[in-house]
Amino acid sequence: MAQSGVMKDDVQAATDHVVGLHDVSFSVEDGEIFVIMGLSGSGKSTAIRTVNRLHDVTAGSVEVDGTDVADLTKKELESFRRENMGMVFQHFALFPHHTVVDNVAYGLKVKGLVTEERRRLAYEALELVSLERYCQSFPRELSGGMQQRVGLARALAADLDILLMDEAFSALDPLIRRQMQDELLAMQGDLLHKTILFITHDLNEALRVGDRVCIMKDGAVVQIGTPEEILRDPATAYVAEFVKDVDQGRVLQVESVMTPPSPFTLGTTVGEALAKLGVKGSAFCIDDDGKPVGVVTRDLLTASHQAPVESVMRTEFGVTNRAALLVDAYELCASGDLVAVVDDRGALEGRIHALDLLAELGEIESKAEQVKTADLSDGKLRQ
Repeated sequence: MAQSGVMKDDVQAATDHVVGLHDVSFSVEDGEIFVIMGLSGSGKSTAIRTVNRLHDVTAGSVEVDGTDVADLTKKELESFRRENMGMVFQHFALFPHHTVVDNVAYGLKVKGLVTEERRRLAYEALELVSLERYCQSFPRELSGGMQQRVGLARALAADLDILLMDEAFSALDPLIRRQMQDELLAMQGDLLHKTILFITHDLNEALRVGDRVCIMKDGAVVQIGTPEEILRDPATAYVAEFVKDVDQGRVLQVESVMTPPSPFTLGTTVGEALAKLGVKGSAFCIDDDGKPVGVVTRDLLTASHQAPVESVMRTEFGVTNRAALLVDAYELCASGDLVAVVDDRGALEGRIHALDLLAELGEIESKAEQVKTADLSDGKLRQ
C-alpha cells in the first residue's frame, strides 16, 4: 500500500500496521556529521536503528562500507556492532553499580581487552569529555549532563569509526545541551573525525551540529541539505514552518553576507577617494600586504583633495573572518560601521555592514513565507 502511494495514516487505519520508513534514501560521507531531524513519529529513530539492525528493513538495503547489514548472520551482526560503530542513547543506559571508569570500559571488556588496557583507554576517553576527576564516582553522584558525557566517553573509548547518537542531548537542560553540542563539535574538529549519524527533534540543534541535515515527516524524507541550504531554500511549507523559528545567526556564516571590499590603498588622495566612493558611504584602506588599516567615510573626506586618505581615516574598526557565525558579528556591526572580513594572513577579503545582515535575515524569512504560501495554494497541508 505504501509503495502504491497510500499515506501512512491511511495504511494504519486500513491494516493496523505502522509504516516506519518509506522510500528513505541517503548516504553519509566519511567524517561527516549527518543529522536526521523530525518530530515524534517522523521515523528518525527508526532510521538510525536500521543502521545497526536494531530494526530490520522489509525492502531496500542498509550498507555500511559496502556491507549490507540485512545479510549478516547473528554472529556477524554481533561482531559488526562491536567492531564498527558505537551508540549514544538519549537515556544514558549506565550501570548504576559500576563506577564511571568501569562504565566507560564496559565495551572494551566485551571486546576482550585486558583490565589494564581497557582502563587506560577509558581514562583517555574520560579526559576527552573532561570527566577524568570523576572516574571512581558512581552515576548517581553525577549530574544529567555529566552522565551523558560518560555515555559519550563509553562510545569514544572503543575508538570506532562510526557513532550513532539517538537524541543524545534531548534530555538535558538547554544550557548543558549547548555545552554538549560545543564539546562534540570541538572534539570532532580537533580530535575525532568520526562519521556521526545524529538524531534530534530540534532544528536549531540540527542546523548547529550537522554538516548536512535530513528532515523527515511521516516516515519519509522531506529535504536533505546543508544548514544554509535548509535555511535559504526550504523545500516545503513543513520545512518553512520550522525555519521561521531558527536562530539564523547561529547557523549562517559571515561568508553568506559579506560583499567585495573595493578598498583604497595607502597614498590615495581625498579627491580620488571621493570619486571612487560614489554612492558608497565608506570603504577600507589597505596597506601593501592587503591588510586593512583604516576606514574612510564620506563625512571624513573634508580635508584638501590632495591630502592622503590616511590623514583622515578612522583606524578603529571590527574584524572577523568568513567562517565566523553571524551571531558573533552582531556586536561588531551594532555601531553601524564597516566590519573587515580577513583571511588567515589578515588580508582583507570582504566587508559587512549592519544593513547587509538585516537584508540577509529578511530575505530568508521572506523566502520561507513564499514557500508556505505556495504550498498552501497548491492544497498541501501545512502540518
